[in-house]
Amino acid sequence: MSKVTVVGAGAVGATCANVLACREVASEVVLIDIKEGLSEGKMLDMYQTSTLMDFDTKLTGATNDYTQTANSDVVVITSGIPRKPGMTREDLIGTNAKIMKGVINSVMEHSPNAIIIVVANPMDTLTYLALKSTGLPKNRIIGMGGALDSSRFKCYLAKATGANINNVDGMVIGGHGDTTMLPLLSKATVNGVPVSQFASQEVLEDAVQKTMVGGATLTKLIGTSAWYAPGAAAASMVEAILNDQKKMIPCSCFLEGEYGQSDLCIGVPAIIGKDGIEKVVEVELTAEEAEKFAASAAAVHKTNSILHEIGAL
Repeated sequence: MSKVTVVGAGAVGATCANVLACREVASEVVLIDIKEGLSEGKMLDMYQTSTLMDFDTKLTGATNDYTQTANSDVVVITSGIPRKPGMTREDLIGTNAKIMKGVINSVMEHSPNAIIIVVANPMDTLTYLALKSTGLPKNRIIGMGGALDSSRFKCYLAKATGANINNVDGMVIGGHGDTTMLPLLSKATVNGVPVSQFASQEVLEDAVQKTMVGGATLTKLIGTSAWYAPGAAAASMVEAILNDQKKMIPCSCFLEGEYGQSDLCIGVPAIIGKDGIEKVVEVELTAEEAEKFAASAAAVHKTNSILHEIGAL
């Protein structure tokens, strides 16, 4: 028996819960939100699809009642205000840091052994806040950003090369931000063959640029943050943990010397299994990539400093 709690019944949280239910990743999925009736309504709606989608996952909705979340194996935190057009992820820090601290305290009170996946933005900084606030071992606090950014990179690489998207492999590391993420074009392949054999450098560089503004592009089109891919990305990480898949997934990890960085959470490839982050994988970067990664880390450190300025740490 396994139990997953998703905090925040907005579009991202509800999508994550729906993917977990439909894929029968956990025995029970709890969706919790502060808005009266929202999580209960969404979970009832999902439950009414169970015979249509052929799943029997137990679904629970709760309004700010963390006793319903007790003894969760994994908790996904999506709660926070979403981006609006023209906003950066960093613009959200004041409000979302306050929300994160309240949520993480309630989560730990009822599920002290849970592995935490942070989705709320600014994701790397809120992952760092969750780690420092709880004092949990670094393997149990994971930021989702790299999983989402990498899925977007693969999407744009597939469009650029004309390849089947399921044959495309690509990885994004660095901060989860429009100017801080680092799509690793040097490592991108189509079924093991370098993408450079399928498209020109100009076309591939365009795919990189589209990846970096992938979130902003959707925010401009939709009017708010995206939800299908973020929700599915979080669910895929839950699945890797509960099924001990030992998958290598780019995600925000706390570094202690890896990639020449320390005391920050930032996107790097990691092996994800039953213990959460089981190993940070250090891939060889080109000189240009290493320089960009260092710049990305510096930007994340700068955003983290705001936590001290606003008294969150």
